[in-house]
Amino acid sequence: MGEPMRIRAQMAGDKVEVRVLMSHEMETGQRKDGGGNIVPAWFIQNIAVMHGGQTVLSAQWGPAVAKNPFMHFRFAGGRVGEKVSVTWTDNRGDKRTDEVAITAG
Repeated sequence: MGEPMRIRAQMAGDKVEVRVLMSHEMETGQRKDGGGNIVPAWFIQNIAVMHGGQTVLSAQWGPAVAKNPFMHFRFAGGRVGEKVSVTWTDNRGDKRTDEVAITAG
């Protein structure tokens, strides 16, 4: 499991604006180390963002996403004080879930 995600969820008019910074190496499996050995692939495959028991965003990523990925999106239907949770799972089976309360914008 990686370090905690940095998540911010703020009201922006009638929508919730979410910013997520994930800490992950995101290795492609094509890079070689100093000894010439291939560094095994290790990347986030699935992301799910939940609010009020509903999925508001679902994504499948591959090895082409940059190290420590950043995600920014908006969704409707949130209110100040409600929780938004973000879960990622990588290709090794590691999983991380963090949540944050929605704040006023």
